[in-house]
Amino acid sequence: MTLDGYSARIDYDPETDLFRGEILGLNGGADFYGKNPNELRREFKRSLAVFLQVCAEKGIEPRRNYSGKFNLRIAPELHERLAIAAQAEGKSINTLAAEALALRVADH
Repeated sequence: MTLDGYSARIDYDPETDLFRGEILGLNGGADFYGKNPNELRREFKRSLAVFLQVCAEKGIEPRRNYSGKFNLRIAPELHERLAIAAQAEGKSINTLAAEALALRVADH
């Protein structure tokens, strides 16, 4: 579920018999609950508004900052195939991996 450029993960909470949403990529936690999609959207909007208001009052950037760097552990065989594929295309492993990851998250 997305709202104003923010995404949320929705799971079912059997203890409350409600769906629980968690807003992703924030500097803090913000969640919301609803019985159905309409309630979830309404509560998402409310929860996000409260979170953004608190951030503004405290002078905090609402979105988590990412450096653009992370370590990736893969099987040696996959590493070899990736290196060969990158060489064959005249690219670095980083460029090939970044292209593949961009395709994977294009819908999010």
